[in-house]
Amino acid sequence: MSDVADADFLLDQRGTGRELGAWVADVAFGKEGRSAAFALSDGSIHLATPADHTGEWRKLEAHDGAVLNMIPDSADGLLSGGDDGKLLHVAPDGTVEVVSDFGMMKWVAHLAAHPSGLRAIAVGKNVHLLDGKGAKLKTLGPHPSTVGGVAIDAKGKRVFASHYNGVSSWFVGAKEDKPRVLEWKGSHHAIAVSPDGQNVVTGMQENALHGWRLTDSQHMRMSGYPAKTHSLSFTAKGRWLASSGADSVVLWPFFGGGPMGKAPTEIAGGDQVICTRVACHPQHEVVVAGFQDGLVLMAEIASGKVVPVAAPGRGAISALAWNAAGTHLAFGTESGFAGLIDLAKR
Repeated sequence: MSDVADADFLLDQRGTGRELGAWVADVAFGKEGRSAAFALSDGSIHLATPADHTGEWRKLEAHDGAVLNMIPDSADGLLSGGDDGKLLHVAPDGTVEVVSDFGMMKWVAHLAAHPSGLRAIAVGKNVHLLDGKGAKLKTLGPHPSTVGGVAIDAKGKRVFASHYNGVSSWFVGAKEDKPRVLEWKGSHHAIAVSPDGQNVVTGMQENALHGWRLTDSQHMRMSGYPAKTHSLSFTAKGRWLASSGADSVVLWPFFGGGPMGKAPTEIAGGDQVICTRVACHPQHEVVVAGFQDGLVLMAEIASGKVVPVAAPGRGAISALAWNAAGTHLAFGTESGFAGLIDLAKR
């Protein structure tokens, strides 16, 4: 990656950036897709649009403590969870509303939402299911340990929670709340479900991935990472799983019988700098990756062609997201830099 020329090309030509002054914990786009929201460790949320190249971005005082995560909500706006125990909804106009308050000693650590209105909120050992209006549907758990990640399948019928010694798969509509437990010894955190709902993969404490094929309970072991994998992303059709944790973007093939027995594809690597975040394009087999030195790159999987997005030097990439249309990209760093790229700009 050291020979990447003009690494700020897309940021300079099609983007805008700001120093926000605190760790960017997460970033997300609302349904309208042009405005990005950056969630910070100081509890604030900053709203930005690609057209806003002048003046200050809008700052919202949201959580009394760090924002831990943020996602697009089921209908419009965003959901954010904090270490103040609150789940907040941020409307497109910047209005902040408390959806649930779990108490000061409870961290709202992981979130997932589905277009049907279903929301899954991980707090401690439990996952709370809410409807689109914030009404509580049921509580799943307690799980064997603090939930390390939560996901909803594409149909909105199953909720997956990672934890110590495996993953619990819950059917939302089941009358009896008893999960199918996918077992594998160890601590599981980051979690991803393939678009067809047939594969579940987790990042583990011991620098490896583990997966399960749900149709026949086949285990999938993916190891060899020099660091922990904190970020996982399936391509739109589920052919590839992109992962962080190495000095390249590691892509596992989920076709042709893979990933077992198949070697992963590695792209955009070479400088011994760990990839910290990955995000696959919502439509095409393209992945964006952020690295520990602040470099952001975009790569086409089929050809391996790499396009620089932002140069190193602004802190490790801690947040990365596409909008739903794949026309806008946002990233944030541990040192507080936030960037927003308009790829639709002519």
